Amino acid sequence: MQDPSTGPLATQATSSFTEHLQRSRPELLPFNQSLPAGTVPSSPHATTIVALTYPGGVLMAGDRRATMGNIIASRHIEKVFPADEYSVLGIAGTAGLAIDITRLFQVELEHYEKIEGTLLSLVGKANRLGAMIRGNLPMAMQGMAVIPLFAGFDHVSGVGRLFSYDVTGGRYEEQEHHSVGSGSVFARGALKKLWKPNLSEEAAVAVAVEALYDAADDDSATGGPDPVRQLWPVVYTVNRAGTRRVPERDLAAIAGAIVESRAIAGREA
Repeated sequence: MQDPSTGPLATQATSSFTEHLQRSRPELLPFNQSLPAGTVPSSPHATTIVALTYPGGVLMAGDRRATMGNIIASRHIEKVFPADEYSVLGIAGTAGLAIDITRLFQVELEHYEKIEGTLLSLVGKANRLGAMIRGNLPMAMQGMAVIPLFAGFDHVSGVGRLFSYDVTGGRYEEQEHHSVGSGSVFARGALKKLWKPNLSEEAAVAVAVEALYDAADDDSATGGPDPVRQLWPVVYTVNRAGTRRVPERDLAAIAGAIVESRAIAGREA
């Protein structure tokens, strides 16, 4: 009986799972699809993601709403995921494609670690994600774009780093903070006012939640904190110890404090 590890698929394996899949089963790649000309199917879209650095790390947060035109498609969607032990990924754009690309990216990083016996560098991870987004360009040109935000802890420099992308897969390192999605213009304005160089991790989480609150206040596609359904943003921090999801009880307390302070202020805008 032939050893399965010496089969044709194993002999073609590389440190890139995506490249391996492209050679052996290209139809399984989320972006190797085609649509009839002029056709853009109705599909949920994910918005809004914010990320910011703080001394010793970086964090990323996303609201819980997905929309389909003027309809709320989901109030429970999660848009921020751990890519591996030391990095996180946030998605905006066509939700189904974005989640599939996220899963593929997670497998890509795990596959590299198993084949090479070491973690890929943070810049290497960012570059591989850019290649995946570039692979989705034909779908993006048909109206099904995926725009991620990527962040992680760089063990070489000892700091958290943040990367944004365009639909062509172009990668750009951002300084201090960034936001993507339909509510990003409002979230970014809030981040400019609230972010400070020496924020503690707890204060950085509060800044991210308040930025999403401001985005939801002016962008109908962004969902704010929902105390009735007990729905709060998804927030991950990344530092030398790895990724950590901020507990919902902490987010509920932060959101409650924001709502209370604004109610006391009594401001209209």
